[in-house]
Amino acid sequence: MHERSRDKVGCLLRDVVQPATANAGPVLDIDGDIIFHGSYYVIPVIRGPEGGGLTLTTRNGNQCPLFIGQERSEVERGIPVKFSNWRSRVGPWRSSFIAVGPKPEAGGEDSSRSFFQIKKTEAKRNAYKFVFCRDGNDCIDVGKNEEGGVRGLVLGSTPPFATPFEVVFVKSTGTDTLSKTIVEAGKLDEKKRC
Repeated sequence: MHERSRDKVGCLLRDVVQPATANAGPVLDIDGDIIFHGSYYVIPVIRGPEGGGLTLTTRNGNQCPLFIGQERSEVERGIPVKFSNWRSRVGPWRSSFIAVGPKPEAGGEDSSRSFFQIKKTEAKRNAYKFVFCRDGNDCIDVGKNEEGGVRGLVLGSTPPFATPFEVVFVKSTGTDTLSKTIVEAGKLDEKKRC
């Protein structure tokens, strides 16, 4: 479950993330502005030893696939997440990557109706958490785990995985987005890019 859960969370940056309900209200950045078309850093609500923003990371010494991880230092904002064609409510988004898991004939879940959501938390003003929902009703918090010195996002129903990773969104500038993406892409060996 742990490996498959990490794979599903890996889709979070690529797939549609939607507010929890139609009347949940807009998702706001740390300044109280509605998240709209643009790039935002995903930063933990609690700063300090908890680490920095979200980034792409390797696992077990393998450069592929990349996973969603967390910067070790709170001064590192990570890689901005781009929101485009943002709507307050979107239908289920199908992705072959999310469909990775048990084979349907083996009694596995039907992941074609699974999706990620952004839910408001009570932790702080304009603070949120990500959840992964199966069939729209059964939702699991996205938590974090440290394994081999790498902090990664995971799904789980038992501690420490069940503890939600609470975040705020910080607007990125165009130069932040471009330079960070180029630097991160340059970290991968030319022959081993995913």
